[in-house]
Amino acid sequence: MRATVTVMLKEGVLDPQGEAVRHALGSLGFEGVGGVRQGKVIELDLADGTTEDAVKDMCEKLLANTVIESYQVELA
Repeated sequence: MRATVTVMLKEGVLDPQGEAVRHALGSLGFEGVGGVRQGKVIELDLADGTTEDAVKDMCEKLLANTVIESYQVELA
């Protein structure tokens, strides 16, 4: 079983990496990019039967800083 966790900064939290990417894209001639948010994707290979709640518990305890980040879990 595989879980994909996508972690992003919450709206309203300053994203300096995203802003640097937006600026670099403009410098490379890519017009019209109004904003960039940068996050991370974590892929977990899990034992069969692992529940979504267990993965969310992993996120709450380690994978995401829930004060400033939100996360999405996708099981496959």
